[in-house]
Amino acid sequence: MTKTQWYIGAPNGVVLCVNALRACGPAGRLFHSYRTDAVEFDGADQMIFHMEELYNALNFPHPGTNERSFAPVKKTETHYTEKDRIMKDEALLSKHGDLGTFIVRVQHRQNSSWQGRITWMEQDKTISFRSVWEMVKLIENAVETVSSEENAEDAPHW
Repeated sequence: MTKTQWYIGAPNGVVLCVNALRACGPAGRLFHSYRTDAVEFDGADQMIFHMEELYNALNFPHPGTNERSFAPVKKTETHYTEKDRIMKDEALLSKHGDLGTFIVRVQHRQNSSWQGRITWMEQDKTISFRSVWEMVKLIENAVETVSSEENAEDAPHW
């Protein structure tokens, strides 16, 4: 394998290590440059919330829409800066999941969703996604391909 697509490429790059596929979506661990331990997730919703938390802390990519509230909001967010990076890209790229490993690079947060690129490390394939839903479906399709060697007909394909 040539590993031409194996790079983080952005301060908000995340490595998703998928260990299982449950009814609620992929389950596993995610890694980013700002902590050395894994962030565990059990389903697509937890994975998305953890990633959104990171992007909000980095304020990158800047969200196209902001949350609204009529009540006072307490700001207890953690903010990371480029100099707070703890884990090097090489260490991030050495992490692997049981069913699949994906490098996610969110380039935009527009229309209340994410747009970016995802690399399936085991296949060294990169594809763009236009929404969070599409990103999750790409991950699920890849993991299903590995675990059952059958592709869902209506799911996005690599």
